[in-house]
Amino acid sequence: MFDLVKIRDDFPILSREVHGKPLVYFDNAATSQKPTAVINSISEYYDHYNSNVHRGVHTLSGEATDAYEGARVAIGRWFGITDPGEVILLRGATEALNLVANTIAGELNHGDVILVGETEHHANIVPWQQLESRLDVKVVPIPVNSTGMLDLDAAKKLCGKYPVAVIAIGHVSNAIGSLNDVEGFISLANENNAFSVIDGAQAAPHMLVNVKNLQADFYAVSAHKCCGPTGIGALFARRELLERLPPWQGGGDMIDRVSFSGTTYNELPWKFEAGTPNIADTIGFSAALQYLQSIDFAAAIAHENKVHEYLIDSMLSRNTIDVLGKPERWVSVCSFNVKGSHPTDVGTLLDQLGIAVRTGHHCAMPTMEFFGLPGTVRASIAFYNSIEEVDCFLDALDRVTRMLAN
Repeated sequence: MFDLVKIRDDFPILSREVHGKPLVYFDNAATSQKPTAVINSISEYYDHYNSNVHRGVHTLSGEATDAYEGARVAIGRWFGITDPGEVILLRGATEALNLVANTIAGELNHGDVILVGETEHHANIVPWQQLESRLDVKVVPIPVNSTGMLDLDAAKKLCGKYPVAVIAIGHVSNAIGSLNDVEGFISLANENNAFSVIDGAQAAPHMLVNVKNLQADFYAVSAHKCCGPTGIGALFARRELLERLPPWQGGGDMIDRVSFSGTTYNELPWKFEAGTPNIADTIGFSAALQYLQSIDFAAAIAHENKVHEYLIDSMLSRNTIDVLGKPERWVSVCSFNVKGSHPTDVGTLLDQLGIAVRTGHHCAMPTMEFFGLPGTVRASIAFYNSIEEVDCFLDALDRVTRMLAN
């Protein structure tokens, strides 16, 4: 049974105050808070078996290697991946998407087109633009419909017009929370012999994602969105695809043999993991997923969805508020503006009342451009948030709205 009081006790930071007010943390799309289990797992590593992995015959190195590689297995299983060679451990979704853009460059032909969702985070736009600047390929945006969803029908028309080689989209928009038809876009990519590249950073914290069942070519996640630490994430990809792609970075661990006559590379997954890895935070990532499993993640998400629905309904009922987009499928986020007020002013005043939200363009400038806005206030919730916190947020927002009106 989902016990919100007990779960909130698992997150030490939720008990603190800001400016003398109880903290209401509604900035979960930027990063989630961390349970004690994750914090302790990292401390335990540094306290008891801190060592480099893969490179030592002593006890500490063996223990660190076992924990690190065990974490890889656990991370893969959470996302439906049973082959550890298909789990590439990286700094996060941003590095994963950059790795994909750089390694598939050799798979592209002159004149190929890369379709990129118009609501993408910059991490799923800029790497493709950088590729466009080096190769004879073209980046074409997938339009957004009036509700804020990526338009699958428009993408199909683009596939009929251009030689599409890559379709890169976000599973969930970090700016407005729209849950895109990722299955439809993956099928479209398959029909056109194109690579499907999915930014799953905003989806993974809010739903059970089985990457194997999705059959995406590449799927990227970040631990810090999922109650894990910063600086670690994963790229999931099919073994046969990874085996034919070249490594991106060079250094220790990613090599088999090195000589000046030539170098051969390590087997998967280490071929894509140059240098000393982020051992502690990989262990913390695994601990975060173990924690989510222990609390009945499906029940936690059901609770989160109820809180989110209450937030959205309450915001839409206020004639002083403009809510950005109205997707058919909405996850976690409510992106909005107070009419006649700058989002930074709103966010700053909310902070004085103990409410943590994000303001600005949310690393999604094309999304803001589509809606004709410089930025918004973004409230984003997680499973540890409550209806009572939404009420506190709404009371604070109404107060801020009155203050700015005067």
